[in-house]
This record gives sequence, structure tokens and C-alpha cells, in this order.
Amino acid sequence: MRYIEFKKIFMDYKDAIYQEIYSENRDIIRVKKENTVVRNLEKIFEATLKISNKKGFQAMSMRNLSQESGLSMGALYAYFPGKEELLEMLQRQHSNIMSRIFEDRLKNNMDAAEKLETAIRTHIYLSEAMQPWFYFAYMEVKNMPRAKQEKSMAGELASEKIFYDILLEGFEKKVFRDKNHQMIASLLKALLQDWYLKRWKYRARKISVDEYADFIVETVKSFLLLTGPN
Repeated sequence: MRYIEFKKIFMDYKDAIYQEIYSENRDIIRVKKENTVVRNLEKIFEATLKISNKKGFQAMSMRNLSQESGLSMGALYAYFPGKEELLEMLQRQHSNIMSRIFEDRLKNNMDAAEKLETAIRTHIYLSEAMQPWFYFAYMEVKNMPRAKQEKSMAGELASEKIFYDILLEGFEKKVFRDKNHQMIASLLKALLQDWYLKRWKYRARKISVDEYADFIVETVKSFLLLTGPN
């Protein structure tokens, strides 16, 4: 799969997740029309990430958010009572999209090598489609309350475990070499993060998201496969 195909799939997931957020927060969202809620939540989230990635979430005021989103202060408070609830919604959106897409993409009938490639491409393509969020999550975690930090770190470890489980499965089925699977999963995660943290570097070198994904897949397979890359 190439990024252009993945993005079409992602858009369907994104709309579904916004609808879920509305359903999960009916007790605090005081707007009844679902289409309006979905449309405005997208505006609010995108504006929040844009401001936060420039000046930080804690420094963002509701007035800043109102100006960037194009919604009045009163309209914003119809969706959440304060910034803590907004942050919770943002974290839930990211977590739900990540888990849903990985679960659907990593099918049980794949062999370990195919599963590993799919997981790598899914992570890279997802971080391209949601780059502002991935950057926000990485940069803002140090400024979050302890409970939010722990939730963010748990998400990081859960993402890393996806790769660890695939690597272990590949070793047990004699597809991958006997390596330190925990360390490889950790290093692979760092390579995946480099794409969304340092996009400026790859943009300057005219490296596309597909070229980056191809290189990571080829490199990892060359290192791990007992029979060499296909």
C-alpha cells in the first residue's frame, strides 16, 4: 500500500472517531446535531494542535482557540467545559484511531514478515496523516500533569509492543533471526518517530513518505530475515 491509498482509508476512520467522541461525551457536549458536532470538533482539534505546536498547550488561551477555530467562546464551551476535558478528547481521538487502524490492518492470516512491513507502513503513514498530533504528543508530554504523562507513556509502550510481538512471532516461526527483540522494537520506534519529528530534514532532501517507508522496511528486513529480503 502507498500513502495515497492509506489516506483514503484514514479519512473514513477519522470521521467515525469524531462520531464516537460525540457519543462518548454527550453529557458535556451541549450541541445536538451530530454533523455540526463532527465538523466543529475537527475545527477545534486542528486549531488546538496548530496553536499548541507553536506556543504550547498550557500557554494556549480559550481566546486563542476561538480566533484560530473561528468559533465563538460560547460555542467552544458548548463542546467542553475546560482545557483538561479538551486534552482528554484529543488523547482519546489519537488512541482510538491508532488502535483501530492497527487492529484492522494487521490481519491474522499474514505471515510475520508481511505483518512487520504492514505495521511499519501503517505507523509512518498514520504519523504523516496526523503529523500535528504526533508532534504535539511527543513535545507536550513533559508539560502534562503526571496522570496524563503516564497515559501518554502507556500509549508509547503499547505501540512499541505491537512491533515486539511481531518480531517475537517471526523468530518463533523461524522467519526472523535470533536478536534482542525488545531492543529492536525500541530502535524501530525511534526510526518511525524521526519521520514526524524531523520532517523538515526529509522535505529538504525531497524524500517522500513512501520513499522513507520503503527504506525502513528494506533495512529492517535485511537485518532480520533469515532468507534475506524479497
